[in-house]
Amino acid sequence: MVTLIDTTEAAPRARHPEKAHRPDNPIMRKPDWIRVRAPGSPVYKETQEIVRENNLVTVCEEAGCPNIGECWSKKHATMMIMGEICTRACAFCNVTTGIPTPLDPDEPENVAIAAEKLGLKHIVITSVDRDDLEDGGAQHFVEVIEALRRRCPETTIEILTPDFLRKPGALEKVVAAKPDVFNHNLETVPSKYLTVRPGARYFHSIRLLQQVKELDPTIFTKSGIMVGLGEERNEVLQLMDDLRSADVDFLTIGQYLQPTKKHHAIERFVTPDEFKAFEKIAFAKGFLMVSSSPLTRSSHHAGEDFERLRAAREAKLGRA
Repeated sequence: MVTLIDTTEAAPRARHPEKAHRPDNPIMRKPDWIRVRAPGSPVYKETQEIVRENNLVTVCEEAGCPNIGECWSKKHATMMIMGEICTRACAFCNVTTGIPTPLDPDEPENVAIAAEKLGLKHIVITSVDRDDLEDGGAQHFVEVIEALRRRCPETTIEILTPDFLRKPGALEKVVAAKPDVFNHNLETVPSKYLTVRPGARYFHSIRLLQQVKELDPTIFTKSGIMVGLGEERNEVLQLMDDLRSADVDFLTIGQYLQPTKKHHAIERFVTPDEFKAFEKIAFAKGFLMVSSSPLTRSSHHAGEDFERLRAAREAKLGRA
């Protein structure tokens, strides 16, 4: 028998009173199309043990991802480096905000060891925001990439980075390490930044993605947003155009799910048909790869999507 779970408060970590969009937001009941398998398979537990024994943090757990049961049952885990405490307080995010701990010098090698044990062909590395560090953690990303290249030379590497806001030279350092995919999420449309992503700047994020392509056109670029935060359809379409103007290759669109009552409220649940329509429009605008569904997340099916992305670019070059 398959057990289905409601993903509301999937990781009940209500430690963010500063993130409240308004006091005690009621959490909307989820529609039938947002249901996931309860975690607990033998492979899931094996993945969990590998993560624990290497003293690693995963965004799967910290952000309460609804797809953790599926991904960990395939030995797919997204590593979150530089600790589990973020220097920002985004209203949608379930990661703890506070004063971070010092960087762990053993973390790059531990990530590589875990990737080897999990047998990952494609790995996604993300991080908390580390505004306290001079380079925002850019060098730490570089060291993780280098450790993975040494231990797992056949593994393709996707990074999901912070915006490195006001950190001169940080982006250049990470791009020079040549990840296969450089992902930086816009998260939402610009009109929602003040309440959803107050510490960030929309056009800085667009410019960051554009600079990746200017520095190294061979690196795939990727960005993602959540919907259901009160954005208008035309705002989403304009965001697509902004990303294409920065030559971004891959777009992900998923439903925002409110982690706790202290987080930004869900304004509505976007229907599967609407997600399909967004996907069709995004492909028409020129994205090489689009993933758009209620449970789409940045790293969900990232390995399979990377192969499709690479094939799409080869096909495009073949037509040129």
